[in-house]
Amino acid sequence: MKVTLRKVGQAYEIYVPKKDLEEKVVEAERPGIWGGVIRIANGWRFQMPEMAAETPLPITVEARKLGDEDA
Repeated sequence: MKVTLRKVGQAYEIYVPKKDLEEKVVEAERPGIWGGVIRIANGWRFQMPEMAAETPLPITVEARKLGDEDA
């Protein structure tokens, strides 16, 4: 699923165009945003792609939405 990630202050926000949804990232599996699982404010979880920590934002990437069975 294509998502756009941006940084607002010290927090990350994610926008999902297909759902017209914009939410804050509330939890990240890794210290950075890349390569791990993130959870957004509405409870959805995404597997983020591996990218360099200094990747400029905003950026649109392909992230895999995880369901409850992927927990």
